[in-house]
Amino acid sequence: MRVATNNPTLNLETKYRREMWRKIRKDKWYYLLLLPGIIYFLVFRYGPMWGILIAFKNYMPFLGFWKSPWVGFQNFEDFFANPDFFKLLRNTLLISFYNLIFTFPAPIILALLLNEVKNALFKRTVQTLVYIPHFISMTIVVSLTYIFLTTQGGFVNNWLYEHMGRKIQFLTDPKWFRPLIIIQTIWKETGWGTIIFLAALTNINPSLYEAAIVDGAKRWQQMRYITLPCLMPTVIILLILRLGGILDTGFEQIYLMMNSLNREVADVFDTYVYTMGIARGAFSYSTAVGLFKSIVGIVLIQLSNLLARKVSDISLF
Repeated sequence: MRVATNNPTLNLETKYRREMWRKIRKDKWYYLLLLPGIIYFLVFRYGPMWGILIAFKNYMPFLGFWKSPWVGFQNFEDFFANPDFFKLLRNTLLISFYNLIFTFPAPIILALLLNEVKNALFKRTVQTLVYIPHFISMTIVVSLTYIFLTTQGGFVNNWLYEHMGRKIQFLTDPKWFRPLIIIQTIWKETGWGTIIFLAALTNINPSLYEAAIVDGAKRWQQMRYITLPCLMPTVIILLILRLGGILDTGFEQIYLMMNSLNREVADVFDTYVYTMGIARGAFSYSTAVGLFKSIVGIVLIQLSNLLARKVSDISLF
């Protein structure tokens, strides 16, 4: 015998579930299109996450994952007590800080400049040219750097020797390592980064500019009081995402540019994980280092998102 209920909360929940399933049945083919993406993330993103347990074990390949002994936080303690920890932290943070200061604003500035170009053909040509470096492998970028800057026949050093009578050790002098990394990143990624900002600029209501022109606003005033404020939500969201990856400096670029003479300033968390995990076989230790990076990234995303929400009412979530 079914007992009737007059509970309004249960009735609302029942109606909500029925409405939800009705929408799912109605849009079932859209949800079916989501299925490959969901499977991809489950298999290749969430599935491998069980492997972080290795960070809390003394993993031995001949014993296997389950039979390797637990060591708790020993790997983390060894990492924090390692004399290399502060060197790695300093190098990683410095490169990330320089990237944040110089490479993050570069696409914004370029997008603002391109937005002011009225000649459509010239604008499309410039956009195409600045997009191309993004599709060039970092290996090729580093190879070009070596070709131009090497002391053994490099174009730049040949010019310096002819005009100044000396050569500069760009590739081995530690003080040149970080500037070269930043210059490479700016050249390779600035054009590609403008895509998001140019898309955001196209969404600005043209009537705002028309009203500003009527009020006598010049081009710089229009950019200051209309363009930049309308672009700010996109900038804040991307800045939050960038802060979340502040300990990710790019393994390939750093590893290819690093040598025995500049290692003191070039060695970062990414290269250290490779050296300890792949070259030396310390799988548990390197996993602990990688997990530390991930935790720091999550914390920074949360804090920066909270700060952005309080300061500007714009946040990622």
